[in-house]
Amino acid sequence: MKRLWVFVRFLTVFLFFFLVASLTVQGFTGTYGINYGRIADNIPPPDKVATLLRAAKIKNIRIYDADQSVLKAFSGTGLELVVGLPNGLLKNMSTNEDNAMSWIKENVQSFLPETKIRGIAVGNEVLGVLDDESCEALVGAVKNIYSAIHKLHLDDVIQITTAHSQAVFSNSYPPSSCIFKDNVVQYMKQLLELFSKIGSPFCLNAYPFLAYMSDPENIDINYALFQSTQGIYDPKTKLHYDNMLDAQIDAAYAALEDAGFKDMEVVVTETGWASRGDDHEAAATVNNARTYNYNLRKRLAKKKGTPLRPKRVVKAYVFAIFNEDLKFGPASERNYGLFKADGSISYNIGFHGLESSAADTSRLFLKGIRARGWFWSHFFASAISATTLLLLSS
Repeated sequence: MKRLWVFVRFLTVFLFFFLVASLTVQGFTGTYGINYGRIADNIPPPDKVATLLRAAKIKNIRIYDADQSVLKAFSGTGLELVVGLPNGLLKNMSTNEDNAMSWIKENVQSFLPETKIRGIAVGNEVLGVLDDESCEALVGAVKNIYSAIHKLHLDDVIQITTAHSQAVFSNSYPPSSCIFKDNVVQYMKQLLELFSKIGSPFCLNAYPFLAYMSDPENIDINYALFQSTQGIYDPKTKLHYDNMLDAQIDAAYAALEDAGFKDMEVVVTETGWASRGDDHEAAATVNNARTYNYNLRKRLAKKKGTPLRPKRVVKAYVFAIFNEDLKFGPASERNYGLFKADGSISYNIGFHGLESSAADTSRLFLKGIRARGWFWSHFFASAISATTLLLLSS
């Protein structure tokens, strides 16, 4: 009887945690994703991009709007999308919940379930960058967008988030000293309280490239590139960091803990390295971009956490699929792509670019020749062996 009681208690606890886990929306499968920016006039159409991503086995995709041509092209592909509500729409969504409901119905609900929309990123890098009016609009928009998906019973499918830059932090070195800036706290806490209730992560755009560029004399580039280095030591936590991305993530965890949200997950929604830049952007080279993105893939494939949160597996979206020739700013802004405008690879980190049908046909033909060659070589070898055995036996 006692054993039965122990078993019943165990089963009850197991079912409780199973139900809690099942109620938490998962907006990310695995550990690796990519951003699909489209500020360009020379990149492949969305259906070709879907083919490229499936060939590369990249399942998690973020876009910065809810472009219907993309949503239609990705229908039935199995690719999992986070769509974006642009900053320019925040005020409209925050002032009227009906506007948020209409936007959800038109840009999300109408494409489900064929297009696997797994999340909505409300705004991008608003806090610490834009004015107070925009920050207030962000909070209102997040609340109204969530209210709309809740009323439509999509809150068990769609995860609501917003991405932040390093501008929300007052200090991030060493990681344990990181806190949120005073001018963002009032808005940040409202967002974190909601995200904590609905199980959404804290989304961080983390760029060791930009951090290195801001202070190249005092930052070892190998530390930024996941290369062998002394790293840094955090005296408060007594933790060692051998790469900057882990340190940036743990700085976010420290700020969350200071704000009272220790258990919230951090997901990296943008990270990358430019392959070309202006004269003052000496670190923006093909070799450095290849090194960073290759080592990032290896690091994410290990499915491990950070020094401060070793059980929280790091998840990251790399920036970006393509170079974007119409972006403003320094040359580096237009050269983050893993792929060139024609779909070929910018540099080799293990992916394959788009190929023409002629190239595909040629490759299949050569493969067929090799296969037939293998068959006939083995056929003749077997025939010779059989003949030899018959001669010896006679």
